[in-house]
Amino acid sequence: MKHSVAVIGMGYWGKNLVRVFHELGALKIVCDVNPTRAAEIAEKYPGVRFVTDSDEVLSDAEVAGVVIATPAATHAEVVRRGLEAGKHVFVEKPLALSAEEGEELVKLAEQTGRVLMVGHILQYHPVVPKLKELISRGDLGQVRYIYSNRLNIGKIRTEENILWSFAPHDISVVVELLGEDPSEVRSHGGSYLHSEVADVTVSDFVFPSGVRGHIFVSWLHPFKEQRLVVVGSKKMAVFEDTAKDKLILYPHTVEWINRAPTAIKGEVEVVPVEMREPLKLECQHFLECMDTGRPPKTDGREGLRVLRILEACQKSLETGGATVSLAAQKKPPKAKLPYFVHESSYVDDNCQIGEGTKIWHFSHVMSGAKIGKNCSLGQNVNVGGQAVIGNHVKIQNNVSVYDEVIIEDEVFCAPSMVFTNVINPRSEIVRRDEYLRTLVKYGATLGANCTILCGNTIGRHAFVAAGAVVTKDVPDFALVMGVPAKIVGWMCRCAASRLEFDSNGDGVCPVCSRAYRKDGDRVTEKDAG
Repeated sequence: MKHSVAVIGMGYWGKNLVRVFHELGALKIVCDVNPTRAAEIAEKYPGVRFVTDSDEVLSDAEVAGVVIATPAATHAEVVRRGLEAGKHVFVEKPLALSAEEGEELVKLAEQTGRVLMVGHILQYHPVVPKLKELISRGDLGQVRYIYSNRLNIGKIRTEENILWSFAPHDISVVVELLGEDPSEVRSHGGSYLHSEVADVTVSDFVFPSGVRGHIFVSWLHPFKEQRLVVVGSKKMAVFEDTAKDKLILYPHTVEWINRAPTAIKGEVEVVPVEMREPLKLECQHFLECMDTGRPPKTDGREGLRVLRILEACQKSLETGGATVSLAAQKKPPKAKLPYFVHESSYVDDNCQIGEGTKIWHFSHVMSGAKIGKNCSLGQNVNVGGQAVIGNHVKIQNNVSVYDEVIIEDEVFCAPSMVFTNVINPRSEIVRRDEYLRTLVKYGATLGANCTILCGNTIGRHAFVAAGAVVTKDVPDFALVMGVPAKIVGWMCRCAASRLEFDSNGDGVCPVCSRAYRKDGDRVTEKDAG
């Protein structure tokens, strides 16, 4: 079934998004604060609902994705609300107005398992992958210099300067083509219409490989120009979006003749590219990522990458063109923690982790999680922000401890066992308020590949066999097997032997000699403190 989306913001660029998503048959709602646009929607897009309050969009269970085309200053807040509402999010550039905000949004998208895509449309232009192919194949030789001009006379903004309005597209494409981030930047420009808003900027870049480049952007230019030039040792490539032939190669070289550099010109080559509308390709990509769960080409992390470069350019601009380094800074040594976390794992801020606990490879502990002392979390273990794990708990590889799961002390979770937290999940319906609590009591064992449906309690020292599916509460000391799991016996707390009971309901473990009493489906340990 095709996913439905809503477009929030129907201004200058939002109108194009509305048109394209409608053409793709995915548009359900348009949201804009201007109520007069309702008539336009009704006339051009019959059957599409119009609202003025974004809360109506975010609460609509049939809307799987939101497309955000509001002013840049609002992006971070609207993206956050969309992700928290369980929606996939496609936001026009920039992702936010600071890398700090962008980092929070990327983490939120990962925690919610939702697609976060940034509208760096130039990456979806058919010329860009073709140009990337030419560079990667070595057709241009060694890349030495790259520059981009994005110039126009048109919509002039006051809430953001030209650097943040135009340059994100070019930065995104340049780092994509080169496969590396700049090590340092310098930016300078001028504010001609408003004293605090730059109308023209030129940003210079130095890359670790030695490539240099610049990006020139302006909304005070007499005509539209969108040109990207890549200078290689063998050929030079020109991508000019406003021209008929959009990608041209110039096999010009420089040779040393009589000890002087001399330009040797070659015949111009037009590179054929099958053209399709970049915006439609971009919107289709978002819908495909919603369907498949694959990360978009311009996902949140790519958007964050661009944000960091933009921030460095802005810092240089504000300091009169001073060089700003993006090289990785050496981090101060971390204070020795009372617990161990492998370098491949992530532990978010605001977690409680007890002394002596070990968290091994590729695991993730989310903010708010509580883990006790001397626990062991194996490879690829994920712990939700509302999960609680007691002391001396062993969680083997490939286990996810979701929100509302409470594990008491001394519990053993075998490899690939499964917890759930919603009894009737649907991808298109947000049920975060319907999580059911699962309680695993002291000393229980959960076998490999077993499944514990949410809302149930596993009793003290109970033993769930491998592959069992638990659909109801399990009493203390019970041994359960099968699908659905049923009681097939009783286990001593040492787990070395099953318990046998006489006609009076008394039993003794033949291995450790502990004594038990059975009364119906209730087993207790005699003289247990």
